[in-house]
Order: sequence, then structure tokens, then C-alpha cells
Amino acid sequence: MADPHQMFSGLGDVTVAEEAPQDEQGGGFFRRLVDGLSKSSKALSGQIQSIAFDPEDEAAWEQLEEALLLADCGVPATVEIIGRLERRVAAGGLTPGADLAPALAEEIADLLAGAEARIDVSHQPTVILMVGVNGTGKTTTVGKLAEHLRRVDKSVVVAAADTFRAAADEQLQAWADRAEADFVGSAHGGDPAAVAYDGIEAAVARGRDVVLVDTAGRLQNQVGLMDELAKIRRVINGRMEGAPHETLLVIDATTGQNGLQQARVFSEATPLTGIVLTKLDGTAKGGIALAIAFELGVPIKLIGVGESLDDLRPFDAGSFARALLGLGTA
Repeated sequence: MADPHQMFSGLGDVTVAEEAPQDEQGGGFFRRLVDGLSKSSKALSGQIQSIAFDPEDEAAWEQLEEALLLADCGVPATVEIIGRLERRVAAGGLTPGADLAPALAEEIADLLAGAEARIDVSHQPTVILMVGVNGTGKTTTVGKLAEHLRRVDKSVVVAAADTFRAAADEQLQAWADRAEADFVGSAHGGDPAAVAYDGIEAAVARGRDVVLVDTAGRLQNQVGLMDELAKIRRVINGRMEGAPHETLLVIDATTGQNGLQQARVFSEATPLTGIVLTKLDGTAKGGIALAIAFELGVPIKLIGVGESLDDLRPFDAGSFARALLGLGTA
């Protein structure tokens, strides 16, 4: 299992200001993940356990397919998983009466393995652009990221480019203060692109390592705001070639297939380097991670499985698959 605190690549030699992760029995990473995915695991594992699996019984395959679709795995990912299990049957690896959960967890983990990736902070400074619709937990995620970066000895500038929501500045400045990060904002209604530019200027002048740019929440069908997002990217790239180095889309897992549609449209409007999937603790449809990873090919870099700072976690395919099905670590 990946180190739960290893959210970032390109750290170099740093002192990690964080105690070592607790083991599973001590309430550590896997236990938090299991707790956070409990709604999903109860729903999916309950349906899987109710299937009297017989490879020759078409109804059993239909039940399995329905269970995956109800978990929001999406049609393409569900078809892929069923196909993989059918190949297992043909190879003699799945027999009548077998417990489906372990085999299913292995196939889900294998399907998701390509979705694992870390946030690259090797650039100096690294510019991370955060995008998404209102209500996904984007601003909170920016704040938590700032704190996690502090823990790995990275200095941060937080740029509050959400100039439309008056409370966004206050919320983000509170997080910046907590993370000992520099804060760059503007007057309400100011130019978001200018804030992003000023954030990079501040980081360069002060020798900071990372710039986190929070943008206004926007619906994927708001053409004007999506155009503005493109402008922010252009201004960032004009100030620093190759930036933003990361563009992370924050998606609320409870929105299910609507979240997948958001990801599709945002990926068309701006190149995405990763997904942050939040509020997994609030949904019985955690399979949305499969739909996003399989259909879009965009890595899931972080997941949120609770309210606390340490509930923002790096995505680990094997741990996620086993937690999703309520299995242990072995």
C-alpha cells in the first residue's frame, strides 16, 4: 500500500513534518478509507454477497452487472469488469459458488492501477490550478493541500482567484494562515487572472515552492466562466512557460454521473492533470471513481473520505478496491 502521506512527487530531500502513519489496527490509512467508503461498501458488498454465483447462470451475471451500475461504475467500466471476470471463468479461475468479492476487487484494482499518480511539485515554483463547480469542496481542498505541503517542508503561496464569492477570500485566508502560507487576494469582483499572475510574482520574488490558485466555482455549461478559466490559464502560461504544472478538477462524489459529465466538459475546456474526488464518505456510489478513471483516462490523484485534514488522501488503487468491497488488507 502506498504511503498515505505521499501525495507528491518531486519532493527531493525534505524533512517530513508528520508522524509516521498508524497501522491498520490503530486507526490508520486503511481504516480511515474503509470508514469513509462504508456507505459504498455496504451497498455494493451486500449486493455481491446476495449473488449465488454460477458462471452458467445468465441471471447471476445480470445481477452482478446491475450491482456495478447501481454503484455508479458506469456502463463502459462495468462491461470491462464483466469481460475480465468472464475471462477468469474461461481460465478456470472463477468457479460456481465462488466468493465474487476478492476476484472483483482484484479486477477493479487492476483497472484503476493506471489512474494512480502523485502531484508533481518538482518545478520552482510549481503552479497548481484548482477548478470545479461550486459545492465540491474545492476551496477547502486548496487549504488542506497547503497544509499538507507545509508538512513536507514546501513553502506555499495561496492565490484567491475566486473573486466572485466574497466569503471565498476569508475562508482561504484562514486556511493560508493555518498552513503558514502567503496569501494573495484582491477586491471583490477583481480580475481572477490578475490574482493568479500576482500569486506567481509573489512566489518568484519570495522564493516560495508552490502556488495554489483557487478559481471560482463554475458550472460546466457556463460558457463565460469557462472562457475566463481559459484566460487564467493563458495568463499563467504567459508569466511562466509550462505552467500551470498541475490542473486538478475537484469533483463531489455524491453527484455521481453528473460528476463524470463535469469531468468531460472541464477536460475539453482545459487540460486536466488529475482529479480530486471528494465526499466519498457521503455516497453509496463510490464506483464513480471507476467511471472517471476508465472513461476519461485522467488520474485520480486525491480522494476525500471525511471532514478532517487527514481525510484528504492519495489515491491507491488496491486499497480503494478492497475498501469499496469491504475487504481487509490481505
